[in-house]
Amino acid sequence: MSRTARPRRLSTRTTFTGRVFHVERDRVRLPNGRTATLDIVRHRGSVVLIPQPSAGEVILIRQYRYAIDRWVWELPAGTLDPGEQARTAARRECAEEIGLWPRKIEKLGAFYPTPGFCDEVMIYYRCTGLTAPPKPPAQDPDEQIEPRSFSLARVRDLIARRQIVDMKTVVGLSLLR
Repeated sequence: MSRTARPRRLSTRTTFTGRVFHVERDRVRLPNGRTATLDIVRHRGSVVLIPQPSAGEVILIRQYRYAIDRWVWELPAGTLDPGEQARTAARRECAEEIGLWPRKIEKLGAFYPTPGFCDEVMIYYRCTGLTAPPKPPAQDPDEQIEPRSFSLARVRDLIARRQIVDMKTVVGLSLLR
């Protein structure tokens, strides 16, 4: 079996449509000749922000995450709006989530958080030159966010002590040099 051979989709149907993603059930023929049914979460993609008021600081947000029933400290992030460019979304989300507008954004990388069942790509941006936004930001109705500035040393300590448990945050902070 060739390492470059790819499955062939035999059929597909949407089994769920939500606000942020939809789920497709695909019937595929695998390169080894077998058939399989795969459920795939289709996602528009997201941006993850690393807002830095200074080189040695980062702003995290504290947010309640219903799926895990706990409050977590994490990097601000958000889903792309339909047709929205990632850089535009990064600026918008920075204003919405921490109340500051980045004069400079720098793409640091892009990663698939769960490629086994989801096509979401998370695009990471360092945000600097933080200032008041050009217009007052609106938060999503399901968000209750508390932004706070931390030293990078403190954040790394919180990760080491398992007090930051959000994977996108751990990955994002590993991108800082």
